[in-house]
Amino acid sequence: MADMTSRSSSRRPASRPAAFTVHPTPIGQALVVATDEGLAALQLLEVHVDARNHALAALTEHLGAPLAPGDDATRPITDQLDAYFAGELRGFDVPLDLRAVHGFVRTALEAVCEIPYGAVGSYADVAVAAGSPGANRAVGTACARTPISIVVPVHRVVRSDGSIGEYGGHPERKRFLLDLEERVVRASPGHRISAGV
Repeated sequence: MADMTSRSSSRRPASRPAAFTVHPTPIGQALVVATDEGLAALQLLEVHVDARNHALAALTEHLGAPLAPGDDATRPITDQLDAYFAGELRGFDVPLDLRAVHGFVRTALEAVCEIPYGAVGSYADVAVAAGSPGANRAVGTACARTPISIVVPVHRVVRSDGSIGEYGGHPERKRFLLDLEERVVRASPGHRISAGV
């Protein structure tokens, strides 16, 4: 499971440029950004031509640091991402750089990280786990605002009626991730699918 608690919570520039790469996944190109503190972004890019440039510009502003291509710095993350999609990895072991994520958004994302691999939790469940029962919409906003998809498993958060929701306008990506995890869990000896949070 990714560590959300050990990274800086104050917004300050990185000591050197953040490294980025665009990495292929079964659900599209992923922009991966790593700083000295950890994984700062994992965003699935839109298909349009300027998606990468728009995402890089937004992340440069978000991090307060320039971005430079860097396969060596991002390789530990992309290797784990490949293993996840191959069904060989259930929990990411990378520090997270969430310097610009504060307040309830951070608390909600920490609660999301507690949803086990192969399980789901509702927005209401996450709101309760985050200490704010009834804050379902705020949880939805927090999930939409995460700079780090997949590693922060917002895809495991579903509506109370069990429907999966939009996932940034791409419910097919969310369905792919949930189906992948369910297949891996079901293929495991002595499998049990449990509820989330």
